[in-house]
Amino acid sequence: MALILSIETSTQVCSVALTNNGNLINNKEIWASFSHATHLTVLIDELFEEVKYKISDIDAVAVSCGPGSYTGLRIGVSTAKGICYALNCKLLAINSLKILAWTVINQHNDLYESNDLFCPMIDARRMEVYTEIFDKMLNSKIEIQAKIIDNESFAKTMINNKVIFFGNGSEKCKNTITHPNASFIDNIHPLAKNMGQLAYEKYFNEEFEDVAYFEPFYLKDFVATTPKNKVF
Repeated sequence: MALILSIETSTQVCSVALTNNGNLINNKEIWASFSHATHLTVLIDELFEEVKYKISDIDAVAVSCGPGSYTGLRIGVSTAKGICYALNCKLLAINSLKILAWTVINQHNDLYESNDLFCPMIDARRMEVYTEIFDKMLNSKIEIQAKIIDNESFAKTMINNKVIFFGNGSEKCKNTITHPNASFIDNIHPLAKNMGQLAYEKYFNEEFEDVAYFEPFYLKDFVATTPKNKVF
């Protein structure tokens, strides 16, 4: 048995889930727009209050490692590492974009054909997104990148393949990527309840992270901004 706590904080949604050998036992979500520091540990407590397991029973913690919100990733990874330290359990890191791709491939199979490609997008301000392209088997076909979107984006890829775009970064791209082989699916978010199979595969293959040294995959350096109405 592999009892795994999953934590996902890469976007505005904060979510946690408990799985056994990849099968969902319970999950909690809050859609409160980057309030992860306030809600994450509360969600974890509520999760275990509703199941027969205690947090000390888990074998591993799986955390979305990025790309995504700098602050969200930092909070999620810090919490995951703290639990692993306290319980002496394994740490698993899951690509946030792969979580999105897994969701579409496994839960929306009526919307694509076998040779279609999958392009998750996480918003990275203005017309930039964090993105990667996968095939149906979750093999990476175009490596992860921070990409500024214009009307030529992915044009070469779409010559021979239909590409399905989704994730919170894809909404702003609908009017820019207008190729006939471009398709969009709305309301796809990286959620902890969809991390179970990916986490179990990593656990089974012993793809563990070093708890002491692991850091999120930010992809870009953090850029601090000053509120316009701030008075010194």
